[in-house]
Amino acid sequence: MTGRGENNDAQHAGRTDKPAEDEQIAARRAKLAKLSETRPQAYPNDFIPDTSCRRIAEEFGELGADEVESRSAAYRLAGRVMAVRDFGKTAFLSIKDPTGDLQIYLRRSDMEADELEQYACLDTGDIVGVEGALFRTRTGELTLRADKLRLLAKCLRPLPEKWHGLSDVETRYRRRYLDLIVNEETHRRFLLRTAIVDTIRKFLSERGFVEVETPMMQALAGGAAARPFLTHHNALATDLYLRVAPELYLKRLVVGGFGRVFELNRNFRNEGLSTEHNPEFTMCEFYQAYATYEDLMTLTEDLFSRLAGEVVGSDKVVQGAHEINLAPPFARMTMAEAVAEHSPLSAEQACDRGQLERLADELELEPEKRGPGLGLLADLFERTAEPHLIQPTFITDFPVEVSPLARANDAREGFVDRFELFVGGRELANGFSELNDPAEQRARFVAQLRLRESGDEEAHVMDEDFVRALEYGMPPTAGEGIGVDRLVMLLTGATSIRDVILFPQMRPGGKG
Repeated sequence: MTGRGENNDAQHAGRTDKPAEDEQIAARRAKLAKLSETRPQAYPNDFIPDTSCRRIAEEFGELGADEVESRSAAYRLAGRVMAVRDFGKTAFLSIKDPTGDLQIYLRRSDMEADELEQYACLDTGDIVGVEGALFRTRTGELTLRADKLRLLAKCLRPLPEKWHGLSDVETRYRRRYLDLIVNEETHRRFLLRTAIVDTIRKFLSERGFVEVETPMMQALAGGAAARPFLTHHNALATDLYLRVAPELYLKRLVVGGFGRVFELNRNFRNEGLSTEHNPEFTMCEFYQAYATYEDLMTLTEDLFSRLAGEVVGSDKVVQGAHEINLAPPFARMTMAEAVAEHSPLSAEQACDRGQLERLADELELEPEKRGPGLGLLADLFERTAEPHLIQPTFITDFPVEVSPLARANDAREGFVDRFELFVGGRELANGFSELNDPAEQRARFVAQLRLRESGDEEAHVMDEDFVRALEYGMPPTAGEGIGVDRLVMLLTGATSIRDVILFPQMRPGGKG
């Protein structure tokens, strides 16, 4: 019996007579059919492992051969077969479970007839259960000597060749399950994502923030300048929107007495796909009563530093060609100062509409993409300065035209108490001291309605109930939203947002 299916090491080493994939699938289905003839259950559900690859490595990884054999009990382990080396009377399998991998040693003379039949039908990708004790091979590799073997689930499609892994990017995104099986880096990245989210939750909870959930479907799409997704509720006979942000509901909770509140959940924005944008994304948004946007800048520095230390193990992370230092304090500059640093304008000129118009003409910025008033400053900032903000930098003093929910700055007319944090040339966080004057909030909404009437589909809508909530009194408050997907990109070195979302949105049937 030469064993092990179509996808064995000999083929990976360079054979060119590999059958077409459909022939391989047919061969695997035939093996499953053969097993079904003699087994009561082709997909059994009664094998319960009592250990894992990680636990074995942690307990025995540093022990010598004699200690391994003297301390080892009989272990039950389950995992996916990733490689088979068949030597006739013996064979070595490499199996992988959610925690790691381990080598398995088999001897035909130790196997019962039923096990031999299962082994004859084994292919890479199959999920098996094995039972036996541990030993070290002559080369020192920790190995489980399998006294028993059971085929638990048949892999009916061949895995990608291990030499090349799964390199096609679109296939990796569309078939994430396959990407996770064969690419260790993908598996590691999503484990890190879980650790990042857990650390954010713990960080905020330690500071007295209470986690809540607010509606995903809303009668009004408010809280951000974005185009929403529209749906319809049949029973209520009304249109609803998938939320673009939880902001206005979270601030209602502050009115109701939640002094520190946060939500870590999905937002939906009807926008294009890119390496930085997915229409469904994760945001952590939080609000703190009796705090200012400056307090939240300090809190954000502490959070990013903690994430780097606990999850990455260093204040320094690498993204693309850049090494980024996340140790506080982060740089701070006004939006006007940032534009001045990367354009011919001075910071004073960057606050003059006429000067901004001249710069916009030089940069050939289309008239329809120029915001009203000093809102043009934000448009020019994106064009001139944003791509150059590699090291963590807080940009402050935003024009009121692009900040309808932020508190006006006491010292600078036309600007608000707002910041955005940029790292690696992209925005990761947005925060401000909240506008809690109901009359001023209504006036801001009215100004946004005028923009909508002039064709700006992303301008904010009027939310009468939110204004009513403010009329009951909201304490001085600061709030912030952090893009979790982009944060994971930063901390894992990913260059596309699709690399950190398990199932990113893709164009139907085509590239991207």
